[in-house]
Amino acid sequence: MHPTPAQPLRAAHDREIESLAEFDEVVAEHGTLARFRVQAVDLTDRTDVLLRLDATGAVFLGCPMDAEAAAHVRSAGALVFPPVPGLPFDPYRGFVYTPGELFASLHDGYEATPDARAYAWFQGTKADGDVFASMLRAIHDDAVSDALDELLAGARVVGVMGGHAMARGTDAYAGAARLGRELTRAGFIVATGGGPGAMEAANLGAYAAPFAADMLDDALRLLAKAPSFRPSVTDWARAAFEVRDRWPGGGRSVGIPTWFYGHEPPNAFAAHIAKYFANATREDGLLARSTAGVVFLPGAAGTVQEIFDNATPNYYESRGEPTPMVLVDSAHWTRELPAWPLLESLARGRSMESRIALVDRIEQAPEAIKRLGG
Repeated sequence: MHPTPAQPLRAAHDREIESLAEFDEVVAEHGTLARFRVQAVDLTDRTDVLLRLDATGAVFLGCPMDAEAAAHVRSAGALVFPPVPGLPFDPYRGFVYTPGELFASLHDGYEATPDARAYAWFQGTKADGDVFASMLRAIHDDAVSDALDELLAGARVVGVMGGHAMARGTDAYAGAARLGRELTRAGFIVATGGGPGAMEAANLGAYAAPFAADMLDDALRLLAKAPSFRPSVTDWARAAFEVRDRWPGGGRSVGIPTWFYGHEPPNAFAAHIAKYFANATREDGLLARSTAGVVFLPGAAGTVQEIFDNATPNYYESRGEPTPMVLVDSAHWTRELPAWPLLESLARGRSMESRIALVDRIEQAPEAIKRLGG
């Protein structure tokens, strides 16, 4: 008996099929594809299965398949969204990106990588008003959000916010890396904006977490030979992959960058990269998924915006209980950019008052996160 709308076969995420192995498992276990969602799976070798199984209410998103199979599942009431030729990205993808995927072809220069080609496509389509291009961007970003939710289900995520200008080889960069390492060793998943600077440093620290202490020191020295992604993204990225190749199997963390700021490349130390076209979706999603708190390193306008984007749902408790907010560097946040006095005033007398802290040194941030989170 096939499931009815009143009796769903599986929960929503459990009805998603995102790999050929998962497709075969569902077929063997259930003997039906009815109401399943098959996402970016190459089904050209599963024609016989598609021709014999019920596909009522199924949806196939970007799944290559034989023409006969496609016609058959459509006749059974399935929706088939075919792959879109010529795109440098898959709008229906079932998983977040990996560094190796975004930086493929780096040996030919950064301009040849899928990351750079996706940015070039975005630049060429974002202003032309083509509803098809905007639809593809929206589908892609929704698919990335879905994949990110699945990846982080049940995880204790701490966001680390900071600017892209922090250079490799500086004390500040090394401090942000030690922060990422300490948070990871404490059992948190580090999430950053996924770009260069402080973001890369925190992801690097998470990558270094399983190794002995001298690994991070050695990695910092290797990276210092290419301090910034300017003038050469290629040299900057190659230095990161040199570290990864020398110490494979690092700790996992998440980077959430955007092609809206595509001139800033993603860093190669986040194991999982959820890259978006829409920056607003990316920014809100990063903060919303930082369920165990956020550490704000010294930054400029972007970091100030992130502080108050995070403070607003904490103030109104629109996402439930307020989550910890730790601002690092008293001088920066009270004198240079006095965000702390305003944040403190907003929090006064509310539940979030016990969830905010200002610390002088980056080494104090992990303990503050743990203390504020109970």
